[in-house]
Amino acid sequence: MKVFSAKQLSEADKATTEKHDISSLDLMEHAGTQVFNWLHHRLQGAKVPIHIFCGIGNNGGDGLVVGRLLIEKGYTVKVYVANFTDKRSKCFLINYDRIKETTNDWPKLMTSENDFPEINDQDIIIDALFGIGLNRPPEGWLKPLIQHINASKAFTLAIDIPSGLYANQALEDPEAVVQANHALTFQTPKLAFFLPETGKFVPFFDIIDIGLDTEFLHRATPMAQLIGKQQARQFYKPRQAFDHKGTYGHALIVSGSYGKIGAAVLSAKAAFKVGAGLVTAFVPECGYDIIQTAVPEAMTITDKEDDLITDIAYDITPSAIGVGMGIGKAKKTVAALETLFKKAKAPMVIDADALNCISEHKKLLEAVPKHAIVTPHPGELKRLIGEWADDYDKLEKAKAFSKKHEVVLLIKGAHTAIIFDDNLYINTTGNPGMATAGSGDALSGMLTGLLSQGYDPLLSAIFGVYLHGTAGAIASQKMGYEAVMASNIIDNIGAAYMSLFEQPEQQKQQKEQQKK
Repeated sequence: MKVFSAKQLSEADKATTEKHDISSLDLMEHAGTQVFNWLHHRLQGAKVPIHIFCGIGNNGGDGLVVGRLLIEKGYTVKVYVANFTDKRSKCFLINYDRIKETTNDWPKLMTSENDFPEINDQDIIIDALFGIGLNRPPEGWLKPLIQHINASKAFTLAIDIPSGLYANQALEDPEAVVQANHALTFQTPKLAFFLPETGKFVPFFDIIDIGLDTEFLHRATPMAQLIGKQQARQFYKPRQAFDHKGTYGHALIVSGSYGKIGAAVLSAKAAFKVGAGLVTAFVPECGYDIIQTAVPEAMTITDKEDDLITDIAYDITPSAIGVGMGIGKAKKTVAALETLFKKAKAPMVIDADALNCISEHKKLLEAVPKHAIVTPHPGELKRLIGEWADDYDKLEKAKAFSKKHEVVLLIKGAHTAIIFDDNLYINTTGNPGMATAGSGDALSGMLTGLLSQGYDPLLSAIFGVYLHGTAGAIASQKMGYEAVMASNIIDNIGAAYMSLFEQPEQQKQQKEQQKK
């Protein structure tokens, strides 16, 4: 699914009305009807008080449509209009007249804080104050209105986007944003939903198709692309009857130091679980017995040093290399990394301490292989690209880094972002249960295992992150967030693969079995 900017969606609106000979008013009616249907399906006529806060633009017009339809169905509805200026959209005015013809309880015009209504925590709020056309923070008494909504603790449903939040630019005033419980966003999600600074205002959302011109959306270059099951399923490479272990490559995992051999164990296991035919772990000599015992399927090569990696010498021909997990930052390890970067011919995943070594020795960047997958968490990213002003500045700097060094940059987070050149891909799987030690080591092993099977670096990053998140989600469903460990994520990689092809009925049955 594509993610478009506010400007692109505005252009899509215009293209739709012109090409299909329908009015903006018709589009608004359709959008409002879709929101009403979503609500009515869930409320089923419940007599809970519903407060609808409308602005005086098109987002407010959407809210008026929803209010009129709810009133016609007999719901207990009170509509409020934030009357903060005399500039009103034409579609708003038409729908304002329509709702006045529907009920004797006309919308209340609010002009100051004295007009704020009492809201109980059991009520429902529909936020239709501002849409994606907002270009400055709400000012005057509008900010206290938003704070009044947030303080009510009532369930808040935002139409298209929480008021005060921009679709694709940095937040200016966090205290002037509606904290929605759910958003019904039109046509496509907004980039703000997936970034750390702004995503917290939209914990859940559903997408409503309002009928924008599909040809326009197909041709437009998106700001980002979301990766879900439909996309991930297309990446999967099925196995053939006469394939053998050599078909699926030989992954080399360069990992570990004294006290951190567990990183090598997790990465090697994950490489196997994701489908690598062969895995060799290159570890300090102190890790030999551990690897041979914990991962008997793996072969082991040891460094000449007992406690750390100093000379990455191997007599195999790996089809992919994963390096950095738990290796430390010793001077000899830095030198060994530089040599590996320069001599390696196989595609590479660079993670953890390898990234920290690069950050402290910038000359290593010159040796990083082209198209390597680089996998920083936010702290490691900051050390690589420097400070950023906000999430959007971070993305621009990350794109510049990817282009300059010709690498696939994978930024770990609640919605892991994959960047290559100017292209941005956002993962949609995973949950807070995956915030646990070793989760990143598992991911690096998975990425290396996919590379070893012949997936290209960009697809390996996109597909690997999706599978990693899905495995974590499956583990969390069984155990709860708090109980998930990295090894549980690895144990569910097979289930993540299988879920690619499960139908909704199968998923329902599996959940019922888990409850038993």
